[in-house]
Amino acid sequence: MPPVVVAGDIGGTKTHLGLYQVAGRDLTALRDRTYSTREFPNLEATLADFLAGAGVVNAACFGVPGPVIDRVSRATNVPWDMREQSIAAALGGATTRLVNDLEATSYGLLRLDDSRFAILQPGEDRRVPATRAVIAAGTGLGEAALIATRDGWHAIASEGGHTDFAPRGKEQVDLLEFLSGEFDHVSFERVLSGPGLHNIYRFLAAAAPGQEPEWLVQRMRSEDASAVISDSALSGRDPRCLRALEMFVEIYGAEAANLALKCLALGGVYIGGGIAPKILPLLRQGGFVRAFLDKGRLKSTLERIPIRVVLEPSAALIGAAHIALSML
Repeated sequence: MPPVVVAGDIGGTKTHLGLYQVAGRDLTALRDRTYSTREFPNLEATLADFLAGAGVVNAACFGVPGPVIDRVSRATNVPWDMREQSIAAALGGATTRLVNDLEATSYGLLRLDDSRFAILQPGEDRRVPATRAVIAAGTGLGEAALIATRDGWHAIASEGGHTDFAPRGKEQVDLLEFLSGEFDHVSFERVLSGPGLHNIYRFLAAAAPGQEPEWLVQRMRSEDASAVISDSALSGRDPRCLRALEMFVEIYGAEAANLALKCLALGGVYIGGGIAPKILPLLRQGGFVRAFLDKGRLKSTLERIPIRVVLEPSAALIGAAHIALSML
């Protein structure tokens, strides 16, 4: 029988699992399912449901939103402790690996064609592969680097999303002060994530109190607040929602440039995660790129860096599957 691998993209909101049959260096999808992460008490139980009747699994890899230390993940935004040894036992002894979800995404990008990206800044075409930066806002904020080496590409995970939020201009300084009254530490993730967009909106509402439209109040009570803010901004229905999303985009561009400078990502900056494709019209209006380039003496360097939005929602799953393939 051909080998079979299982892969997963574990998120704070959703868990995406895939089962693949191996043919040489290629993978054929056998089944694919997305779960609510809180639907089961742990990853092992989720896998038991997903793999019911699937037979033998030879290798497994899961991208998780947080650091993997000593083969254990205690992710910030996921209510599970994930341990390679326990997961391997649940899979009948299959070789198992946990990796940071942005590490998995980075490898997944290598498997995507140009149609799966939207260009925000063309930058320069480089004949020799160069380091790429990957940043992704979703339930949290992930960051990674994809390094070009003589032996191929090597992804470096980070926890850059939890570094100190660096405000630009008085409005963002006021945002920092507002959030400092609620959180012991204000990281970039507190403003660049789904909950972060809601934090920005709450700051604007507190800074300029005014009657909120009743339709907006009702929607935010019954739906995900950040999704409502984004939808209301993109449809032009509420100016405060629009300003919140504009601030989000500006901060996103600035932090993407911070990451690009830290790893000198001349090979490009890739904007992943679930939020970017949904707000692509606003990303294309220029605020992201203006904030990205606003780095003083390094502006000319940043102008040379391509910026691409990842349109493929399964990039992390694809990357995890190919890591599992490499483990056979």
